[in-house]
Amino acid sequence: DCCASDWKEFDHFFFDNPQIADQYGFITVLNGKAVGLASWDPRKMPEYVEIGHNCIISSCKGHGYGRMQLREALQRIVKRGAKRIIVTTNARSVPARRMYEGAGFKICGKRRNESRTGFFGDYIDYEMML
Repeated sequence: DCCASDWKEFDHFFFDNPQIADQYGFITVLNGKAVGLASWDPRKMPEYVEIGHNCIISSCKGHGYGRMQLREALQRIVKRGAKRIIVTTNARSVPARRMYEGAGFKICGKRRNESRTGFFGDYIDYEMML
């Protein structure tokens, strides 16, 4: 089973434990301005790590920063000894799907999105075996 957990629950865990931020996330900065965020959930290590966020601000999208940020996150996760990495995006987010597939993630499941958030489209779960 490679389905990701609830992102709200991950956010609560991350924000309730600020001491983990330096080990399990980072901010991407361009010319002194924060442009991105990557974070992952370490609670199931070494079995797997779940990427919770890999976000780039809208004004900086389309320049490869998301790929660079993902590459850095993957390097940090591998150094910590994870055996598998999972991530979820939505069917409508074609650039994110291309990025994850280009990085070597494989689709391992699809789920109906029943939420009423801005995250439109059914969920696609990906995994990368290390």
